[in-house]
Amino acid sequence: MESKTCVVTGASRGIGRGIAERFGAAGCEVAVNYHSSDEAAQAVVEAVEAAGGEAIAVQADVTDPEQVDLMAEDVQEAFGEIDVLVNNAGINQDVFFEEMTHEQWGAVLDVHLDGAFNCTQTFYDDIVEAESGRLINISSIVAKGGNLGQANYATAKAGIFGFTRTLAHELAREGSTANCVAPGFIETSMVTDLPDSIIEQVEEDTPLGRIGDVEEVADVVAFLASERSSFITGEVIDVNGGMDL
Repeated sequence: MESKTCVVTGASRGIGRGIAERFGAAGCEVAVNYHSSDEAAQAVVEAVEAAGGEAIAVQADVTDPEQVDLMAEDVQEAFGEIDVLVNNAGINQDVFFEEMTHEQWGAVLDVHLDGAFNCTQTFYDDIVEAESGRLINISSIVAKGGNLGQANYATAKAGIFGFTRTLAHELAREGSTANCVAPGFIETSMVTDLPDSIIEQVEEDTPLGRIGDVEEVADVVAFLASERSSFITGEVIDVNGGMDL
């Protein structure tokens, strides 16, 4: 992966940060997209550079096509055309369906689905023209089994499956690939902020008996971004400790 140029959305924390740092360790040029936390994004840039890569922080609300286009201009100016796009940006607004508002429903779908659409459309030509272009979308185990209070999140993440498989068909004509990674419960603030009783139940329901590490997801993403994955496309790779068995 050395010298590949990668864009990771929602990269200022959590899984996105782990992916950016993993790309840095592989010697990549990394565009660290963030929505609002400039300080956190700059910390990721420093971590990527310390790991051996090059990085810039690029602010953009992925739901806004104009902001995504401006982000692409910044990436182009710094690094040129990209090789890898990781659509990771996401939010959750959890509430039981009977209490869910149109705003809560729409906000989550906007970030996950419109965000993936906007970023992929903007960088599509780069992925097609790259020698080994890679589109990698981050979904969730919740897309498969649903989860209490997450009708919006589960629907958005399930939509990523169909989006990925369709793009895999279309990108294959140019020799590029599209794949999806569906993490289970991973040690990020979204999970560690849950009550201990819920975490204990998750661990009990997971055959491997624990929640996952960010690095375990990032390693799978790095593999899919590498030359070694060149005959894999349209797949959903689960990283969930066997939770869906």
